Amino acid sequence: MSVIASMLAVVETATEHEKSEVPFFIAGGLWAAFAVAISVVGFTRPDFPTSPVAARGVMTAGGVLMVAAVSMAIYVAL
Repeated sequence: MSVIASMLAVVETATEHEKSEVPFFIAGGLWAAFAVAISVVGFTRPDFPTSPVAARGVMTAGGVLMVAAVSMAIYVAL
């Protein structure tokens, strides 16, 4: 019995538990959807964004989504 128990203990410690990739897929999907939405709005409204403040807001939103996606990729990889 003790040999079987020790073998099971070795197997349990040897196997790695993989992290879920769902957070990366969500963050990456949001970033991709944002990119598509900004492209559509940019093509339909040539003056978009209408002010420097709006431009900074769009760039900030894109940057936050990019950092989120990359962070989730690193989290899943480590």
